[in-house]
Amino acid sequence: MDLWMSAILIVAVSLLIDRFIGELPNRYHLLRWIGNVVGFLDRKIKDRSSKKTKALGFLSYLLVFLIFWIVMMLICTLVRNGLNGYQWEAAGITVTLGEIAWIFTLAFLFKITFAIFSFRRHCMPIQDDLRKGDVRSAREKVQMIVSRDTSSLDEEHITSSCCETISENLVDSVMSPTFYFGLFGMTGAIMFRCANLMDAMWGYLNEKYRKLGFFVAKFDDVLGFITSRLSPAFVALTAWIFGNRYKGVFKAAKEEHTKTPSPNSGWPMVSVAHALGFSMEKKGIYVMGSGNLPSVDDVTRCYKFVERISVLFVIIVTIPVFVFIGMPVQVFIEDWIFGLIEAVL
Repeated sequence: MDLWMSAILIVAVSLLIDRFIGELPNRYHLLRWIGNVVGFLDRKIKDRSSKKTKALGFLSYLLVFLIFWIVMMLICTLVRNGLNGYQWEAAGITVTLGEIAWIFTLAFLFKITFAIFSFRRHCMPIQDDLRKGDVRSAREKVQMIVSRDTSSLDEEHITSSCCETISENLVDSVMSPTFYFGLFGMTGAIMFRCANLMDAMWGYLNEKYRKLGFFVAKFDDVLGFITSRLSPAFVALTAWIFGNRYKGVFKAAKEEHTKTPSPNSGWPMVSVAHALGFSMEKKGIYVMGSGNLPSVDDVTRCYKFVERISVLFVIIVTIPVFVFIGMPVQVFIEDWIFGLIEAVL
């Protein structure tokens, strides 16, 4: 099978897994394992104020990345090369068992680095609680998807929290990991995912993490720079296709993106709020967009809209880039690794 066909199948299968199977249980999830390693390193690093602390932060990222990169690339390499002796021909195309197994393996590994449809699964129980008038239970559930204190949130700020998280993760959970997968295969996806999670754990501007988290915070900002600024274009395109408000998306994003503490998260958040015609508020931090805060039904509109944006981005950007760049990079690295294994054995 030609590489370009395999590339399209890998991305298509990963989307199907995300839509119909969803996330792994938390204890088996990649993010949980990365978090466990980062937590272990956090406990071992005692000195947080010396000049070498920033270097330790960089070396910690490098170690975490290498651990998970080696594991994932070894899996891909051994699956693809270990089963290539079994082959058959179908419709004039020669297919090997290793190739088929590799497509599904790589699709699965790629899928666990991004999430398109998971937020509907998180938000629907919150919406059910709000429709039943159980604000207390909704507060407890929304605490699982936001970092703020939710104990005093009213219904409108609960729904706003949902929409903020959904729109912000358009970049962090979809566009960035799939973009870097397109460029560098699993190397790119793991590179971004490790940086993004370590930034979430170490990127606090306090004495404990100010120096230790310096590298991962800056690196995550750099990795998200391109994709965050691409997000208004895909928000506007999706809004135009599906009949939402597309005029003024770029202007709103440019004017209001600086309201968030992060240099990147404001771009998708403002764009989505403008396209859907509501505002979003994190008390004491920002108010963005225009109109009322989102209703319970607006949360459904938001996650469906972001899902459509995500799928369009994968089709328009991820697949072509992966076909022409990321797939050759993936195969080159796998062949190099397999060559090393053969040389050693």
